[in-house]
Amino acid sequence: MTGPSPFAFPAWRAFFLARLTATLAQMMMVIVIGWQVYDLARRTMPVSEAAFLLGMVGLAQFLPIVGLTLLVGQLADRFDRRLIARAAIAAELACAVALLTLARLPQPPLWPLFAVAATLGAARAFAGPAMTALAPNLVPPAVLPTAIAWSSIGFQTGAVLGPLAGGLLYDRAAPLPYLAAALLLVASLSALLAIPPVPRSDAGRASVGEGLRYVRRNPIVLGAISLDLAAVILAGATAMLPIYARDILHVGAEGLGLMRAAPAIGAALVAIALTRFPLRNRVGAKLFASVGIFAVATIGFGLAPNLEVAVAALVILGAADMVSVYVRASLIQLHTPDAMRGRVSAVSLVFISASNELGEFRAGTLAALLGAVQATVLGGVLALLVTLLWARLFPALARADRLDIPDDLKAARG
Repeated sequence: MTGPSPFAFPAWRAFFLARLTATLAQMMMVIVIGWQVYDLARRTMPVSEAAFLLGMVGLAQFLPIVGLTLLVGQLADRFDRRLIARAAIAAELACAVALLTLARLPQPPLWPLFAVAATLGAARAFAGPAMTALAPNLVPPAVLPTAIAWSSIGFQTGAVLGPLAGGLLYDRAAPLPYLAAALLLVASLSALLAIPPVPRSDAGRASVGEGLRYVRRNPIVLGAISLDLAAVILAGATAMLPIYARDILHVGAEGLGLMRAAPAIGAALVAIALTRFPLRNRVGAKLFASVGIFAVATIGFGLAPNLEVAVAALVILGAADMVSVYVRASLIQLHTPDAMRGRVSAVSLVFISASNELGEFRAGTLAALLGAVQATVLGGVLALLVTLLWARLFPALARADRLDIPDDLKAARG
């Protein structure tokens, strides 16, 4: 790793802590909400109907994100990004307290869980663009690719430990994961309060649509964002995990936590490697290769005969996805002017959220029609075909060589 560490900058240290603790809390809540909905539904419903409700959890989170994120992206370019992020984390804290209250009921109804999932989606709509756009303001441009890798480590560490801790705590007592999430969100909010004001470019009165138009005009940014959208909608296996844990592999909540953490374990290992050995060249080709591996690993998970094979496939899936995330995030940040980062980050978040939440909805509904195994394998095959198609549709992305600021943006920055 060359150049100074991002941790040499106090504001970045606070940001890293805020993202780590927030991710831990979010993953605890997400894993337990999904498990609760499916487990409660299976007490009175067959697998197909419970799987459909599980997919609806993803849809409940997606709708507020797609409705709010683009607007929040404009706000993040016009107002203090720190304040928006703080308000969003405070809203997530309120969700944790609500879930804690519900978990203390002997038989919690399903509809409040969907309401909290939708509220979490709304909070993410505010937090995502604000925090993504804030991060590049905290380090010099030369340190940004390394900072992105470390930021990914923070996210993936939370994604590893959050599901594991959530599953273990839920096995002990239903309210415990939500209590832990609330405490972590207090720590995240405290860290965000420690970030001082940062200079930003003036976005003027540019409209929400400017972010969409900028993405559409930039083939590298458009290709990187849309590739993730298509691949994860088709191959996302997260929604299938409660079904595999309860009805296919029969490993319970602890097995669910392990499977939910497995992709993040692979991703965290790759992220650590990328901080020491950043990608030097042919980043576009490596992006497409990583998405192809992601699709093949999804097929392997779908056909897994036991927990060990499922976890191994998910670790490989997460490792491949981390390469994709690293390249995509670096290209988007480096190819976007600071005055546009909030809106472009918002567009990216809409695509990512669409891929995650709509992917869960697609998986749940398709599992209700075909079965969980068939839905997962078919999704992996389709994602592999999409990867080949995108390599032809976006040749500029496939030919991208280095993670560097384009010459025109260098000139604009003086």
